[in-house]
Amino acid sequence: MKIAIHYRKGSFSEGWIKYCQNNNIDYKIVNAYDSDIIKQIEDCDAFMWHHHHANYKDTLFAKQLLYSIQQAGKKVFPNFNATWHFDDKVGQKYLLEAIGAPLVPSYVFYTKKEAIDWINKTTFPKVIKLRGGAGATNVKLVKSKKQAIALVNKAFGRGISQFNRWNNLKERIRKFKSGKDSILGVCKGVGRLIITTEFDKMHSREKGYVYFQDFIPNNNSDTRIVVIGNKALGERRFVRKNDFRASGSGEFSYEDINIDAIEVAFKISKRLNLQSVAFDFIFDSNQNPLIVEMSYGFGTTGIKNSPGYWDSNMNWHEDNLDLCGWMIEQIM
Repeated sequence: MKIAIHYRKGSFSEGWIKYCQNNNIDYKIVNAYDSDIIKQIEDCDAFMWHHHHANYKDTLFAKQLLYSIQQAGKKVFPNFNATWHFDDKVGQKYLLEAIGAPLVPSYVFYTKKEAIDWINKTTFPKVIKLRGGAGATNVKLVKSKKQAIALVNKAFGRGISQFNRWNNLKERIRKFKSGKDSILGVCKGVGRLIITTEFDKMHSREKGYVYFQDFIPNNNSDTRIVVIGNKALGERRFVRKNDFRASGSGEFSYEDINIDAIEVAFKISKRLNLQSVAFDFIFDSNQNPLIVEMSYGFGTTGIKNSPGYWDSNMNWHEDNLDLCGWMIEQIM
């Protein structure tokens, strides 16, 4: 087998290439952005691309390219089952509801009237999200009917940018105070108040819908379960100080991982035939796991430090982790 890999610094591709080199697997580096990408992979049996939600080029065509190559009979990572719902919380709502998965109760509206009618009947607080974004960006706790209506008016008016400049600066300041970023990072955040990101320039505002989830109280962390094939590993991510969001906090623990969440993750991964998936769970008052969202791609900063993994029979293995190698094994 020969594998075509699109290389991007800091992505899974670095681990894929290393695994291929260490295991004498034939591979070649290709460029997914080239117009002749289909020709580039003619001599390959598989194509792997860790496409990214914050790269506007990737959001334009990555899923379409991968599915086209899959339809031609080649192996791809991520394949259609793993990636069609990537960075699309609304798509995930429909998918998880359709299979009866334990999703945090979620609500989506496509007209301003329906959204406001619901707001007038529901209780608060609620969590409002854009359909895309990671690291708890574009996630806001809505504490009142007045605040919710203001956000609905914006969503059905000029729209909402996926990149919030002020929130970006606040997050950089938080990380600087906790020793996780430098003063240079704060300066970059100040600069972003004036010069926005390439993604924000190219990506249209989110508008024409609103997406809410119930706020589940008394969670000082969430639990991320990553499933790759028949292996699963987990981490707890603690919420930011004076906040309710855990994703992107940079505070991890690998103890007291909820076993029920692992079993749910294995069950859904098998049901949906997923090559790779990260489920984010929180827990209700009875400690039942509820899925917040899911993603084929995930940051490895914390999860790679897990001391081991569970197999699909729920046996624990203390072993060195090679998540990117596991992905290659899924292809092979």
